[in-house]
Amino acid sequence: MASLTIRNLEEPIKELLRIRAAHHGHSMEEEVRQILRNTLLQDTQLSENLAESIQKRFAQLGGVDDLPASSREAMRKPPQFEQ
Repeated sequence: MASLTIRNLEEPIKELLRIRAAHHGHSMEEEVRQILRNTLLQDTQLSENLAESIQKRFAQLGGVDDLPASSREAMRKPPQFEQ
């Protein structure tokens, strides 16, 4: 395992980390390891674009291909600001 030292960490950030670690029942070191692990693993899993994410989410509900297209016409006349 590698070691990592973080210098110049602001005191309020350190305090928030201490509180978060205590809330989860971890040491501050373990809390930082989990934050890094979750953040970095999540970033590698976000390779799909928004449209792909939406299609996957709604696929189990029958997809989005059969939804009616929404109207592209204005719902009302735009306001007139001239006097």
